[in-house]
Amino acid sequence: MSHAPATPETPPTPTEMSRRRRSVVWGLIVVATIIGIASVLTTWVHRQVLDDQSWRKASAELVQDPAVRDAVSVYVVNELYDNVDLSAALGERLPPNLAPLAGPAVAAAREPLTDGVRRLLEGPRVQQLFVNASSLAQQKLVNVLENTTGHGISTGDGVVTLDLSALVKELGADLGIAPSTLDRIPPDTGVITVMRSDQLAEAQAGMQALRILSALLLVLVAALYALAVYLAVGERRRMLRNVGWAFILGGLIVLVFRRVAGAYAIDQLTAPASETAGQRAWLIGSEILAQIGWATILYGALIAIGAMLAGPTATATSARRAIAPVLNDRPVIAWTVVAVAYLLLVLWGPTHALRVAWGILLLGALLVAGVVALRRETLGEFPLAGEQRDTRPLVSRIRPAASLRREGNGHDAPPSPAREIAELNELHTAGAITDDEYDRAKQISLHAGGG
Repeated sequence: MSHAPATPETPPTPTEMSRRRRSVVWGLIVVATIIGIASVLTTWVHRQVLDDQSWRKASAELVQDPAVRDAVSVYVVNELYDNVDLSAALGERLPPNLAPLAGPAVAAAREPLTDGVRRLLEGPRVQQLFVNASSLAQQKLVNVLENTTGHGISTGDGVVTLDLSALVKELGADLGIAPSTLDRIPPDTGVITVMRSDQLAEAQAGMQALRILSALLLVLVAALYALAVYLAVGERRRMLRNVGWAFILGGLIVLVFRRVAGAYAIDQLTAPASETAGQRAWLIGSEILAQIGWATILYGALIAIGAMLAGPTATATSARRAIAPVLNDRPVIAWTVVAVAYLLLVLWGPTHALRVAWGILLLGALLVAGVVALRRETLGEFPLAGEQRDTRPLVSRIRPAASLRREGNGHDAPPSPAREIAELNELHTAGAITDDEYDRAKQISLHAGGG
């Protein structure tokens, strides 16, 4: 009984995602990116508004900014003029015959007094008064948002104020105003309302939501991205690259939001005369938001570059071929270069994530995983890259290599262009020659054979 000759099996084609699965994967990436942006905003509020040390640091930067000092100087002098009878105070210190000149003298002194306050605000002692007042306002704000008592604030009132009255009196004393006059200043002088009672319910609801979301959003984002890559059967590397681009896009949206929201807040809350100070205050107050945005872009770039470097494109293949000799045969050198670059980046610490333990460990884990995966790929693609690469001219090393192959295979026939091209293809696949060398050698073989 005869049997039909067995036909060679056709190698299976890579599994392609169905349209439905592709839609699900992209939907997961989009949803994860949107939630990630929300997570960035909640993290910013947690670290900037609710953290006392971050608030004090931002307050110190504010009062050290020249534009902000100018605005505070104008505000303090206006408060003194509006709440203190400076003409009467000066008239008491002048001789009776000069007392009528007190009014014009006080009016003319407004600009010099403003300059004097500006100089006083350059001193550490007066700056500390501003920082202390700002920190107390932040503590009151947190107290109201968390619906607790303390710091002299009742959540029933729901009123949070920035009390600069101590700063007004201190500066008044430094300017030579009598203590008896300063004691008559109304208690609400220099007091700025931050939150009113009609905003209390919304603010406390937002605070409760923030506490819940801040603990879950980051985990949810990571899980959605991981699920998207897992479901992308046959295209996981490409989807990982797309996740990196999603990180970059999310970081850019955060930076754009910072600029747009700042412009809106400045337009709504500041007078034209204090617009510059408002811009500086927003930039300082949202600095952490910018750091998170740039950190997101950095991590996205690392993910995208790593995924593209592992891809099948000619550029990626050439890059892997170039680094294969070092990565495969001298891994110590490769790891040393990566470690030095990593340590320099951590020492620089351009973002908050690179100044805290979890961010440093996350970046290190990404780099280690990337290098291990890249070395595994170069070992599979170019196992002899370090051994077979030499610097002899192309013809002088291609021809002998082809001859040795023929002798080893027992072929005594003179070389033909087709056989040489086949042998060149083997050398090219093994990584012994580059793409350009392969193309040039083919042309040499075809020309020598009369093709």
